[in-house]
Amino acid sequence: MTTDASASPPKSKGKNFALLSNRTGAAFLVPAGLLVSVFVIIPFFWVIFVSFTNRTLLGKTALSPEFVGLANYLTLFDPASFFQRGQFGFSLILTTQFVLCSALLGQALIGLILAWLIQTVPPAVKRMVETFVIGAWILPEVVIGFAWFAFLDYDNGTLNMILTSLGLPKGDFLLQQPFWVIVIFNTWRGAAFSMMLFNSAFASIPPSYFQAADVAGASSFQKFRDIGLPLIKGHIVTDLILITMWTFNVFTPFLLTNGGPSYKTELVSIYNYRVAFQDFQFGKGAAVGVIMMLINLAFALIYLSIGKKKTPKT
Repeated sequence: MTTDASASPPKSKGKNFALLSNRTGAAFLVPAGLLVSVFVIIPFFWVIFVSFTNRTLLGKTALSPEFVGLANYLTLFDPASFFQRGQFGFSLILTTQFVLCSALLGQALIGLILAWLIQTVPPAVKRMVETFVIGAWILPEVVIGFAWFAFLDYDNGTLNMILTSLGLPKGDFLLQQPFWVIVIFNTWRGAAFSMMLFNSAFASIPPSYFQAADVAGASSFQKFRDIGLPLIKGHIVTDLILITMWTFNVFTPFLLTNGGPSYKTELVSIYNYRVAFQDFQFGKGAAVGVIMMLINLAFALIYLSIGKKKTPKT
C-alpha cells in the first residue's frame, strides 16, 4: 500500500490551535493587572472607604480616623446650606451650567460646524487650519491658562490694549464676567478636539454620497443634515461622552480665577480641591470624589444608550 507524499496532513475538525496557552497568556496579563490594581482599583475602593470616615490631614483624625457613616454625604446635601456660595450644591449647579454652555453648546457644536466647513476649502487651507487647531489642543494646559490670564489682565492685558487703541473702555473681565470667561476659555480649547474628531468622521464618508447629492441639486445644509449627521452619529456620541466628562472634571479654570471671585467660578473639581487639599478634610473630599464618579458614570450610560439606537438609513 503506497501513500502520496505530497498529500497534506489531515486537518482536525472543531479544534482551534492557539499560539499561546491560557497559562502563558495569563502570565503576560499579570503586569498590566498589577498596574491597574495598584493605580486604579485599590485607590477607587480606598476613596469610597475614606468617604465614610472623618479623616483629615492634621489632628487626631489624621492617624485614627473614625467611621462616620453617611455624615459626609449628608453634610454635602444639607438643604440649609446646599445652595449657598462655597457649598457643594452651588458648585454642582454651576458645573452643570458650565458643562451645558461649554461642552454641549460650545465645544461639540462649534467643532461640528468647523469640521463641516473645512471640508469645502482648498487642501492647503485645510491643512493650515488643522495645524493651528492641533497646536491649540496639544499645548500644556498651564501654558494656555497663563496665556489667557495675560490676554485678559486688566492693567497690561492684550485685550484691553486693543480696546484702548480702538477708543473703547477697558474691562475687568476676570472680575466682572468670570463665569463666561472660563466658558469661552474652555470652549476655545475643547472645540479643537471635537473638530479633529468630526473632521476624521466626515473624511471617512465615501465621496460618491456627496457627489450623488450634488447631482440631485442638494444644498450644503441638506447634505449635512441628510448624509453627514446620520453617518457620523457614533462619532457624535463618542465626542459627547468624552467632552462631557472632561468638562465636568476640568481643573484648568483654577489658573484663571482660583475659583473666585466669591466662589462664582468654583466648579465641583475646584471645590473638591479646596475641601481636600486646602481645608484638609479628606473624608469630605473623598465623598465629593465618589459623587463625581457616579455623575460621570451616569453621563456615560446615558450617551451609550443613545448610541445603541439604530442609525437611520440614508
